[in-house]
Amino acid sequence: MKNLFKIISIMSFIIGLFSGCNPQGSTSKATPAENITKMIVLANDSIVPSSNDYTLLAWNDLGMHCMDGKDFSVFSILPPYNTLNAQLIKKEGISNKHIISGVNISYASATSLSGSYNTTSLLDDNNNLKTNFWSYVGLLFNVELENDIGFTGNHTPDATLRPLTYIPDNNWWEASAMPLSPYNDDGSKNYYPMVNVIAKDTSGNVLATTKVVLPISDEMDCRVCHGSISGNVKAKPISGWENNSDEEKDFKWNILRLHDQKYPNSVKDNQIALKLAGYNNYDNSGLYTSAKNANPVLCVTCHLSNALPNTGITGIKPLTEALHSLHANVIDPTNNQTLGSSLNRTSCYRCHPGATTKCLRGAMGKQSDIQCQSCHGGMNAVGKHGRKGWLDIPNCQACHQDGNRYESAVTNQATGSLRTALDIRFATNVNTPMSNISMYRYSQGHGGMQCSACHGSTHAIYPSSHAEDNIQSIAVQGHEGTISECTACHKTTPNTEIGGPHGMHSVGQNWVDLHGFSAEDDKQRCKSCHGSDYRGSFLSKAFSNRTFNTNWGTRTFASGHKVSCYDCHNGPLGR
Repeated sequence: MKNLFKIISIMSFIIGLFSGCNPQGSTSKATPAENITKMIVLANDSIVPSSNDYTLLAWNDLGMHCMDGKDFSVFSILPPYNTLNAQLIKKEGISNKHIISGVNISYASATSLSGSYNTTSLLDDNNNLKTNFWSYVGLLFNVELENDIGFTGNHTPDATLRPLTYIPDNNWWEASAMPLSPYNDDGSKNYYPMVNVIAKDTSGNVLATTKVVLPISDEMDCRVCHGSISGNVKAKPISGWENNSDEEKDFKWNILRLHDQKYPNSVKDNQIALKLAGYNNYDNSGLYTSAKNANPVLCVTCHLSNALPNTGITGIKPLTEALHSLHANVIDPTNNQTLGSSLNRTSCYRCHPGATTKCLRGAMGKQSDIQCQSCHGGMNAVGKHGRKGWLDIPNCQACHQDGNRYESAVTNQATGSLRTALDIRFATNVNTPMSNISMYRYSQGHGGMQCSACHGSTHAIYPSSHAEDNIQSIAVQGHEGTISECTACHKTTPNTEIGGPHGMHSVGQNWVDLHGFSAEDDKQRCKSCHGSDYRGSFLSKAFSNRTFNTNWGTRTFASGHKVSCYDCHNGPLGR
């Protein structure tokens, strides 16, 4: 790792090998002419023509990425890092629908709904620094990168179309490790920057386009307790508060003081391992002194994180265990409860994004009775020894099974134990992306479609409370929510009893005309979506207003109506 840092992101599981580059590119302010060109390009980003022969679906792999903020001079937990995935579907036919070669799929920055844009992670249009990451990336990660370039060589989205690469193992196109920061070029804060994704054939003809959000938050912030002006006596280092005028550096210095206070020999006892990893400048007296000597601390150098594998030192707690187990018993200064005793997302938003970002914003997050703890368990469960952070996470079938939808995936908050699945209709894929791991964001279903392509990113499952997340689904099928219309990816609606997503039948006039004795032949199958009494359930809700012609006249169903056998018949056996 001395001159070459190998990093395998759990978001992509692709090894990035980094070669030496100029560590600090130009920091000059964009010229007025450049800004005008940029605005002209981005002003037309939503009117690129698209044919009716292909559908392009793209998504952010996590639903929200975090970064340390503007400053990396003291310590770092997570660098600016964002990953875009996409699948291109040919609408004609029912086989070989995934386009995996012979096309160019590219991304470029797009204007947000506010009209602002984010085309660099270095300087805004007023020459203010968005982040100093590139000034310290060499010291932190043993790799030198040019400005606006991420660990796998991808560029911050800007006005230039930049390529995605097809990843056969995952059956998706990908641009990983894009270094995004939550600041528009005009300096305003934007946790939801957007990109255009464009598919072209080799002659340059546009096949399909889409516009998606790449969320990024810097709300991973500890100043509420560790800031020198927090007044939190229990968090005050014995050596005293740092009292740094820069609030972002201030709380970090205080944390390093506390770390040295609790583990005074942490550097001295691990110098051999540190040097083997290519870190030769850590001071034996501790992390605080090391950082004061212009050697910022990378937390995962000692504390393993599966977000940045090939990190950590044997015998030292993994990062997620160390942080969650320690802070589970910390008193939240806003409500005087321990963070681990809370049963709502407020405690999670104390450190995770966040009070402003509201990361849990999808269909589940919009429901007040579903919390972070509903899926992950309490903080002690998240930080328990032996749990593999970023890998041991909830699955869909813990809540969606046997025709039911539960409001909590865990059966025990203290242990985080998941409910046993009774069927696999809505299950994540087993051993995905590795043995004994089953993750939503790597799972696929109907026709090799990634779950995220149709349902949205983790934490931002369609429909989301943020308009930016819903733009793609509305463009593809005319309404927000799960990509559920067959014609989103097919020229015409196929006729099938069980061949649709999750074993669904076709939805549309053809099904009304031709479904025949499907219910009579297998009534049990219908219960999965239409309920045990066949009178409809949340799984049989119409996604949009529907009108059908039947033998008994026209039937109109409003969006949200729970379609049942009794809408047209006297139950499943009615005529």
